Amino acid sequence: MNPGGILDVSIRRRLGDFQLNAEFTAPPGLTAFFGRSGSGKTSLVNLIAGLDRPDAGRIKAGERVLFAADGGIDLPPEQRRVGYVFQEDRLFPHLSVRRNLTYGQRFMKGAAHRHSLDDVVALLDIGDLLERAPGRLSGGERQRVAIGRALLTSPGILLMDEPLASLDSARKSEIMPFIERLRDETGIPIVYVSHAIDEVVRLADTMVILDRGRTVAAGPVEEIMSRLDLRPLTGRHEAGAVFPVTVRGQDKTFGLTELSFPGGRLWVPSLEQPLGQQLRMRIRARDVSLSLSRPTDTSILNIFEGTVTEIGAGEGPQADILIDVGTPLISRVTRKSIAAMDLKPGSRVFALVKAAAIDRHAMGLGGTRVRHSK
Repeated sequence: MNPGGILDVSIRRRLGDFQLNAEFTAPPGLTAFFGRSGSGKTSLVNLIAGLDRPDAGRIKAGERVLFAADGGIDLPPEQRRVGYVFQEDRLFPHLSVRRNLTYGQRFMKGAAHRHSLDDVVALLDIGDLLERAPGRLSGGERQRVAIGRALLTSPGILLMDEPLASLDSARKSEIMPFIERLRDETGIPIVYVSHAIDEVVRLADTMVILDRGRTVAAGPVEEIMSRLDLRPLTGRHEAGAVFPVTVRGQDKTFGLTELSFPGGRLWVPSLEQPLGQQLRMRIRARDVSLSLSRPTDTSILNIFEGTVTEIGAGEGPQADILIDVGTPLISRVTRKSIAAMDLKPGSRVFALVKAAAIDRHAMGLGGTRVRHSK
């Protein structure tokens, strides 16, 4: 399995009363399986890993066929070259960090070592931890060691099943930059399971949405998050547009950073990033207001002219509106406002975004697809 290979999955599996039907193609980078608890995310990962066997279909990673029902192919887990990082770190308490890291290498049977111990230690910044016992580590440190152990088995694909679920918000913030580095620097395709949308929009290149055992959507994270029809599954409260931006300037006097994107320029609270750095950001629908004319004498710094392309269906006092401002942007307004402004597809509007409403801590590096498109 070559780094950067495409993951191609089309399988069926019945587990008691639960039927899993998964079909998607994931390009290189980080692919997130997203869905509610019980939607089939972990079951799907276990099938890719070879810990369970599909009833029908195929699993292909790069040029290697891991499973093909028609061809009688079902590689055992140890031959699939798959690294697995679980929600619990599963470190051996009686071994040092160094011995935990190298434990899996003894089972590689002469396979080429893609990553050296020194490389992995540097990537995850765990050099000071090597002689410690796992019991002396924080939750974030333990999970970084677990990731390192998986990397040192030289996997062709890395599976991560809710690796941050057991961590508090501070530890999550600590480890996410390391997962970004893992995504960007190793060249290993990553499958990342999560039910936290903030993790997915920061880390993922591709999203696969699962609902009651079915893959209902798959594609680039920016496209999936712009689909109003998926709001019941992606989360209405946290709904918002996701798109790449580039750092263009710093206003040190007022503590602001200027970003460019296909819709123009955007001011956000200060980011400690160099000029030219590409990032991914999310603007929540609840933080976008609409006007039929360009406001004057306003405190709002970010005003974008655009066209209404879609108004969310359904009942209730509010609706999400998709606006094309050069990139998709989503606004949540009351249906009373929609009627008063006579909004419909094709209406010209101005989208207003308060700089202070943008959560700079939710922004991360832009993902492999963003960098490859430069």
